[in-house]
Amino acid sequence: MMEGADLAPIREAVRALCADFPGEYWRALDRERAYPEKFVAALTKAGFLAALIPEEYGGSGLTMTAAAAIMEEIQASGCNGAACHAQMYTMGTLLRHGSVEQKTRYLPAIARGELRLQAFGVTEPTSGTDTTSLRTTAVRDGNNGYVVNGQKIWTSRAEHSDLMLLLARTTLREQVKKRTAGLSVFLVDMREVKDKGLTIRPIRTMMNHATTEVFFENMRVPAENLIGVEGEGFRYILSGMNAERILIAAECIGDAKWFIAKATAYAGDRVVFGRPIGQNQGVQFPIARAYIDMRAADLMVREAAALYEAGQECGAEANMAKHLAAEASWAAADMCLQTHGGFGFAEEFDIERKFRETRLYTVAPISTNLVLSYIAEHVLGLPRSY
Repeated sequence: MMEGADLAPIREAVRALCADFPGEYWRALDRERAYPEKFVAALTKAGFLAALIPEEYGGSGLTMTAAAAIMEEIQASGCNGAACHAQMYTMGTLLRHGSVEQKTRYLPAIARGELRLQAFGVTEPTSGTDTTSLRTTAVRDGNNGYVVNGQKIWTSRAEHSDLMLLLARTTLREQVKKRTAGLSVFLVDMREVKDKGLTIRPIRTMMNHATTEVFFENMRVPAENLIGVEGEGFRYILSGMNAERILIAAECIGDAKWFIAKATAYAGDRVVFGRPIGQNQGVQFPIARAYIDMRAADLMVREAAALYEAGQECGAEANMAKHLAAEASWAAADMCLQTHGGFGFAEEFDIERKFRETRLYTVAPISTNLVLSYIAEHVLGLPRSY
């Protein structure tokens, strides 16, 4: 596991890049709900988005711990990695389960930034996080391909991605013995099917997140774009979900650090009744508590990352890391806004923007309640809840 000085050059490089994208840049994008093209291009050029792609495919070949450090520093610098974080973990399904031909064809181009793989089509309006209940179907046709029909929602960055990792049902649920069987993963080239059975509609949200709903109507996908074995897709995406949770947890740690630094500086500078407000324990203690919670969550993120890169089972740790870090970042956000009082609501301080952005992670990609349910069932052995 990379620690301390080994990570210092990576952290410094990320901070230097982010310095070119100050609050003004993000505020302008937030007003228009615009995609941060220049920021994503800079991260791509620096190789940060290819951190987890092996060197043999043109990537940086870094560890999960290093990738987590990259995402943490992006957030701690006041930027927003949600615009592109899926590029780092979505390709994992292709890397682990794709054919040699698929990996050779796509991974080097993704590493170079010539292709974007940021869209992950899993969630549906009627199934939510009950992935085994999804209704989107991919039916084999006589022309060496599949015909896809259905709908996905909260498919973020679909408008800004060339490729989509799509989970669809290739065998009807009532025809399989296990809930998780009959689901398959496809790598969809959206450039080829746009307006040919694929419709993308943006969803405007409380933060600038570039999320969409996606509709498939008789959309054809070549059989060669099936990843792995038909019907085994649910198993393929699970390890990718662990990577997603770890990296988003790292983002939350970065957010918490940003909020704590903002609050600490303001509490030291803001003078009321002849003394800094930070001299009051009523102001000090919430900042100190936020710092303690952040440090504790950071330890779980590090443990989950270490287990992941060692190839060990880390589902519980990845979920706990995401839970603790999301709770810590949200508490730090609330504390920071409270510390600033009315100024916290002013756009120019960036607090209200980051406040909205970090609120997402107690809900997505999995809500805190579902993490608790997972731990209750899979760690503590309690009966499955409904």
